[in-house]
Amino acid sequence: MRVLLIDDERLARAELRRLLAAHPHVDIVGEAVNAAEGVQQIAALKPDLVFLDVQMPGGSGFDMLAALDEAPDVIFTTAFDQYALQAFEVNALDYLQKPIQPARMAAALQRCATRRPLAIGHAGAPVSVSSSAAKKLFIKDGERCWFVALHEIRLFESDGNYTRVYFDQHRPLTLRSLNQLEERLDPQRFFRASRRHMVNLDFVEQVHPNDAGGLDLVLHDGLQVEVSRRRAAQFKALTSL
Repeated sequence: MRVLLIDDERLARAELRRLLAAHPHVDIVGEAVNAAEGVQQIAALKPDLVFLDVQMPGGSGFDMLAALDEAPDVIFTTAFDQYALQAFEVNALDYLQKPIQPARMAAALQRCATRRPLAIGHAGAPVSVSSSAAKKLFIKDGERCWFVALHEIRLFESDGNYTRVYFDQHRPLTLRSLNQLEERLDPQRFFRASRRHMVNLDFVEQVHPNDAGGLDLVLHDGLQVEVSRRRAAQFKALTSL
């Protein structure tokens, strides 16, 4: 399991290294001291798991996650217990309050292992296997935050310079534009239906031609999305209609 440590305190990072040394399947691939460096390290190193301090100079851990195109698994670490509820609201793997106890560290790593597909590597050690289905988006809308698996998102809808994200019963706004999201998402799963909408094809239940020469897509929840006339041919080719 490839792990990145993000904490502005050198002693805190050293303590994490000491605790993680007892777990041979953990490979610490790097460290970062603030949110901006954390974003760079995550993009470069692509860790499976991040130990993330909540309060750091220049931006909180939550702000850092909101700047990522894809969010890895996260275990929050902080000395302030008032952040615990918010951390679990964003569906973090765990929340460790400093000073971290070895038993709590072991439990947090076990929780991570149960959520990731594993293979057996050299000497029988478990090795995490990356999966496109496990890719997640972190969304921060005001004081509310979510980790959302990409395959659970049924629709992206442009809203000015932002994008509304449809999943479960939620429809929060993300600061990313629809064009930015389109560049990062799998075109075999997410289809750009129009300037305003990008739809997850897994959620399309019905397809009907419309009077404008395009198509109307009906999603599982009854939501209707119009495919422009220009993009209708692309949709048919993609879905073999």
